[in-house]
Amino acid sequence: MQYNLKTLSNGIRIVHQEVNHTRIVHCGFILNIGSRDESKEEEGIAHFWEHMAFKGTKKRKAYHIINRLESLGGELNAYTTKEKICFYSSTLKEHYPKAAELLFDITFNSTFPKKQIEKERQVILEEMAMYRDSPDDSIQDDFDAMVFEGHALGRNILGTEDTVGQFSQEDFFEFISSRLDTTQIVFSVIGNISFQKVLQKIEGLLSEVPIKRSLYVRCGFSNYHAKTKVVMKEITQAHCAIGKPAYSLYDPRRFKLYLLNNILGGPSMNSRLNLALREKHGYVYSVESHYQAYSDTGFVGVFFGTEQKTANRARKLVLKEIEKLRTQQLGSLQLHMAKEQAIGQMAMAEENYAALMLVFGKNLLDKGKIDSLDSIFEVIRSTTAEELLEIANEVFDPHQMSYLTYLPA
Repeated sequence: MQYNLKTLSNGIRIVHQEVNHTRIVHCGFILNIGSRDESKEEEGIAHFWEHMAFKGTKKRKAYHIINRLESLGGELNAYTTKEKICFYSSTLKEHYPKAAELLFDITFNSTFPKKQIEKERQVILEEMAMYRDSPDDSIQDDFDAMVFEGHALGRNILGTEDTVGQFSQEDFFEFISSRLDTTQIVFSVIGNISFQKVLQKIEGLLSEVPIKRSLYVRCGFSNYHAKTKVVMKEITQAHCAIGKPAYSLYDPRRFKLYLLNNILGGPSMNSRLNLALREKHGYVYSVESHYQAYSDTGFVGVFFGTEQKTANRARKLVLKEIEKLRTQQLGSLQLHMAKEQAIGQMAMAEENYAALMLVFGKNLLDKGKIDSLDSIFEVIRSTTAEELLEIANEVFDPHQMSYLTYLPA
């Protein structure tokens, strides 16, 4: 995979890939800071910071930040995960200088105006209420809390009403000061622009950022215990979650588990869970199996909603499909088709340059390099049926799974 990379004296990295058959440039800052890096009292502050980045800098008010790119047909956005904060944009290539300077401004010069904190506090509280009203979303948050009980990975990215209700301007500055590390920041660019032009605008700005090192070290997760929980809620459907911790970003079996999970409940309509629960029995509208890798652990889980009367039957079908993966080795044709499907999905995902730009940044932060698709394809193609059977028995052991069920009250 061809890309350009430059590391500045303060440790900030700039990564770039030129794509000529587009008029768009996608660029963004990816910071190796997420909700897992908060103390219990700080729960939700990383996400709150993401919101506040658009509410004022040393040279711009909120209105000017919003209008800077939107008025040119561009997009400005951000998101927070358990381990990352990202500020990014997509614009016509001629507007890249404005996009880069604006992203720099909101990333490094936010002032967290007190009046804006109070306004945005209410917005986030409304966001929390919206998620609570959506059982598809809330069950994933509650299941995280079960699987990663007692650890920051189990806390809600949005925070709690109590923590969000008390954050002050000083809290933001203190959190950023203690967590920001310039060696853990990447500016990523993909689009119809040369590396020279990328550097012309951003290198001077970033070179002025002082070297910053953080003494903070993430606390690893290791104390998992399988649990079962049923919650009565004011809902019309039953919602079920089944899962447990899995392989980390650094586990060499990561992509093999990705392949196995894709067979079980990936996004395609021919996944085993979709065929069994939807196509054969009509129990669900959708069923998904997720695999998420973190820096020290991972998570694999199955989620679905169904009528209360079919909840037990649907869960038994999920466990039946899991048991097949653990006891029935894939035939050569089945394995070949599964590999081609996974490879095709990855290849199509690479066509989404905005997402690829963010992947570049995250890969550099997590691994110090960008894995080429060819190298990933080679891992998938070399995977044997015996390896998948072994992984299935280790990762999908039903006795080690946790189970969370929402039932209509």
